[in-house]
Amino acid sequence: MQPKPQKRHKALQPLSREHHHGLLLSWKIRAGFSKDVDPKRIRAYADWFYKNLLIPHFNMEEKHIFPILENNNELVKRALADHRHLKRLFEAREDDNITLHRIEEELEQHIRFEERVLFPEIQNVATKDEFLQIENIHQPKKFVDNENDLFWK
Repeated sequence: MQPKPQKRHKALQPLSREHHHGLLLSWKIRAGFSKDVDPKRIRAYADWFYKNLLIPHFNMEEKHIFPILENNNELVKRALADHRHLKRLFEAREDDNITLHRIEEELEQHIRFEERVLFPEIQNVATKDEFLQIENIHQPKKFVDNENDLFWK
């Protein structure tokens, strides 16, 4: 049985949309491997995605979202550890085949954790002023995908 989707506060909705794009990255990596696409092609897209979406997303969460719960909160500690680990994976230049499989799995797990556990907790404790501050700070641009190489199709 699938967990019921959470009703997300409008201040957090843009971050949840970015999470959706992260889940699509995991799907695209899986699709690329299932079609025997050269890992270098998949890696080029993953690198673009990391630079253009994930780095700004992680920075926003770490600077403005996680502090709502405070850095000594166990959920925040886990999210920060996940971010550090994912950054290391994206920056690793060893075997792309192994690294991309790990990125695909661990990014999806991290997003599911934030959506199902961390964000609901933040919604429970955030004040109206904190939500307003998030809305004022986080004005993401519409996501425009890199369609130079549609390896997943």
